[in-house]
Amino acid sequence: MLRKFLAAAFAASLMCAPLQPLEARTIYRCVQDGSVSLASAPEPGSKCTARELDDRAALVPNLWGINGTQKGALYQREQDGRLVYSTRELPGSTRVLAFTVTPPHDSTVHVGLGSIGRARIDQYPQLFSKAARVNKLDDAFLRAIAHAESAFAADALSPKGAQGIMQLMPETAKEYAVKDPYSAAESIAAGARHLRVLLRLYDGDRTLTAAAYNAGQGAVARYGGVPPYAETQKYVAKVEALYALYSAAL
Repeated sequence: MLRKFLAAAFAASLMCAPLQPLEARTIYRCVQDGSVSLASAPEPGSKCTARELDDRAALVPNLWGINGTQKGALYQREQDGRLVYSTRELPGSTRVLAFTVTPPHDSTVHVGLGSIGRARIDQYPQLFSKAARVNKLDDAFLRAIAHAESAFAADALSPKGAQGIMQLMPETAKEYAVKDPYSAAESIAAGARHLRVLLRLYDGDRTLTAAAYNAGQGAVARYGGVPPYAETQKYVAKVEALYALYSAAL
């Protein structure tokens, strides 16, 4: 059971069969102080999202939400009268083993890359509509940015530290008085305000706005336009393609 949990939690290949027949299990992706852990139960003090895993599936999703090799340790502790496991050391924990794993690459956790997919107008429709209206933004553009940034995952955390649906860096979140970067409402509202600032700065130019959202205003100023970064160029193209999809869908 422990090894099965590890396999699922680390999103590596399944290492062994469970000790008893199971068809699905729940793993919790928990975020605390900007760091991600995976656990068999919600962690006290963390914001946790339950993820259902099908034991029969050929591929296990990347639950880390972070690409690249992960190193750490697995801990066990008693919680609510039962033994639970977590990759975060909490009070009362006992270290079980160390690990080094490489989850399968997930394009949705790397800003600007991956397939475009379909327009997902069912994701937080009221929040996007309100944020767009309040900030006098094109709703389709706001959703395109959110889709490109996180694929609407409220608990998204990038390797660079960007958080939430709109993937706000901590300093940007602080600038817009965001208390909980993983709150969908706060993230969308702050992201919309930031886009309004950028659109005003670039006279409504969506291309430069998207480039600055991805690479920063300094990079756009330094290169006098879209920076020659492969990631940023792909990001800008992806946002424009998504903008067309959302414009048509809305």
